[in-house]
This record gives sequence, structure tokens and C-alpha cells, in this order.
Amino acid sequence: MSQYKIEAGTGQHLGDRKEQQDRAGLFAAPNAPGYMMAVVADGMGGKSGGAMAAEQVVRTAKMLFDEFYPENDVKALLENVVNEAHTVIKLAGVSSEKEPHSTFVALVITPKQEAIWAHVGDSRLYRFFGPNFAERTKDHSYVEKLVDEGKITAEEAKTHRMSNILVNVLGSSAAAPYVTFGAYENLKANDSFLLCSDGLWHYFTEAELSAAVAANSPRQASELLIRKARERAQAHGDNCTFAIVKLNPLPEEQKNYVVEKMRRAV
Repeated sequence: MSQYKIEAGTGQHLGDRKEQQDRAGLFAAPNAPGYMMAVVADGMGGKSGGAMAAEQVVRTAKMLFDEFYPENDVKALLENVVNEAHTVIKLAGVSSEKEPHSTFVALVITPKQEAIWAHVGDSRLYRFFGPNFAERTKDHSYVEKLVDEGKITAEEAKTHRMSNILVNVLGSSAAAPYVTFGAYENLKANDSFLLCSDGLWHYFTEAELSAAVAANSPRQASELLIRKARERAQAHGDNCTFAIVKLNPLPEEQKNYVVEKMRRAV
């Protein structure tokens, strides 16, 4: 039995772009009680193409999660979301003579105290325990490859001239996307997750993100992170979109009985 309650929320800001091309969603599974999903998609493509791509990702995620049952496999579900959304985005691109793309990151929490996630591109999932950073996904980007090879540091990657080059996306006509999975078992109170587009993580350290999520409700953390991201972007910010999932301790049981003096039985 879970020893926590789930508290979740999303946050979003246009930044200094003309259009919001990111999307986020939080869903429960109608046929699988105790399962929940968070998803973030960062759309790319001019003339609303990116917005269409990200919207398709979130719609596909909800549609397939609505059809999910407890006996189904979560990883297969997430892979199906990627493949189906990729196909629709690619076909829409052909019919509209555009080439819209999208990233994908999603988290599923199960009643078995499991967290299972998947991502494509450079939208990230962070896992925290209390105020402590535990792990994050690795971007499918050119600069992440340079970091892995020791050619640049993670901080240098943020300002690298090719920092926006992704090697794996949904909607590409050149290659089908591949999915990277992650999982964590034995979830407990004070575990938390942040899913976000690069318009958020670009402006924060891992320690700053974990502290903000731990010390605040999802709504309060959203307001704080957006405000600081806007300050640090200095009028050059990207779309900023994220979802926060916190596992909070169960409230202590309130005693509602009153002790009275017992009368003597005759």
C-alpha cells in the first residue's frame, strides 16, 4: 500500500517567443486505478507546425492512456505513444509542406510504488528525494554527445553554438525516433519528479531545481521557477513548460474520540 499521496501540477510561460509551441498534460487512467501520467512535449517548426506536433504528442498520450489496463506493459505504452505520434506528425508535415518536430518526456506512477519514464530529444525528467538531486535523463543532442566525450562541460553545452541541434525527435522524415527508458522502484514520501522543456532547465542548476520543488507546492514552485527563468533569460527566453509530481507524506490520523469517566456498573 502506498505511504504517500500524489500532488501534481503544470507550469507554462510564452517566454519571449511569438507562439507557445510546448504542451504539457497530467492524466489518470480510467481503466487502471492508481496509475497517473505526466507528459511534456516541446514543439519545433514555424507557422504553428511545432505547436501542432507537441499537441499531437499530448493527445496521443492521453488517448492511449485512456485505453491502458493494469495488466498492460507501461514501457510498451510509452513506446506506442512515441511511434503513433511520430507517424501522425510526419504525415501532417507532408500534407502541409512543413516538417514539424517535437520532443517527448513522460512519467507513469503505478500503484506498485514504481516510477517509469521515457524520453526523446532534450526535454528532461529530473528525480529528487527531498531537496536532493538523484538523477536526470540524458539529452539526445549533439552537445550532450560532446559532454559524454569530455570535449566540453555541461555548463559550456548550454551556450554552445550547436546547443539546439537534436539527434532524435518525433516527426523527422530522415529517421524514426528511438526511446530511452528509466525506472525507479520503492517510491516513498518526499520523492519528486520534474519534467521540463529546455526553456526551463537551461536557466537552473540541478541543486536549484531540487530545492525549489522540495520547499514548495507544485503551484508555488511553478510560480517561482517561471519568475526566476524570466529574470535570467533577460528578454531572450524560450517557451517554458514543465510538470511537477510530488509524493507527499500521508496526513497523520486525527483522533476524534473523547475519554469520559466510566460509571460503576450495578
